[in-house]
Amino acid sequence: MEVTFLGNGDSLGTPRVYCDCEVCEEARSGGLNRRYRSSLLLETEGEPPLLLDCGPDWRGQMEAIGCRGISQALITHAHFDHIGGLTEWADACRWRQERGALYAPQEVIQSIVERFPWIVGQLSMTANDEGMNYGEWRITPWRVNHGKNGFSYAYRFESMKDGRAWAYCSDSIHLEGEQKSPLRGLSLLVLGTSFVVENYPVETRSVYDMREGLELVAEMKPERVLFTHLSHDVDVRADYGLPACVSLAEAGLVVTV
Repeated sequence: MEVTFLGNGDSLGTPRVYCDCEVCEEARSGGLNRRYRSSLLLETEGEPPLLLDCGPDWRGQMEAIGCRGISQALITHAHFDHIGGLTEWADACRWRQERGALYAPQEVIQSIVERFPWIVGQLSMTANDEGMNYGEWRITPWRVNHGKNGFSYAYRFESMKDGRAWAYCSDSIHLEGEQKSPLRGLSLLVLGTSFVVENYPVETRSVYDMREGLELVAEMKPERVLFTHLSHDVDVRADYGLPACVSLAEAGLVVTV
């Protein structure tokens, strides 16, 4: 499977409109820290591309890769930075005279339909709580703690041919017990870490920081890790002394699993 990072930013992206910090100013001038909201494009043999999350930067992300149409998408949760582009995608499907296929856990679908009740006219909604297939890959969602923001879902992708596995866990914090189990035995872990060190009260937080993410990595021992969902606290030009197996995701990065 080829995994293309369409975005690697947190819920507000970088630069933040109100902010004049060094990272935002560098991003504002078109620098390396300019970030779209987190999203992936997945491609595997014999299948159409599969979008993973569809945030408000969807149109710019499609233009960046020269993509004129997407037929299917996988959604992690119904927060705006992960579904804000669904209305544009649905309208694009209308103009192309096709129906899009959206896959998500049932409670996520319910939240999407409550927010955008008209969208079912253009997008078919299929609950994937029991998992789904994408070519040779079995995709399994599981509910994860999203701190003050409630819950999200993460996805584990496992090859039905040789057992290779990777996982996408963009919005989570303080995973315990069974929530960690799908993170074992991974070739690749894509993990959301919004700050380097987030010094806010624990009850106000919703995503791992890089320090905590490294503790999780040390416990789960994936072969390779990419940190995503990065806020303006993270400067991609800096050396954070990350282990050799860990790096920061960047838009346009293509990884083969």
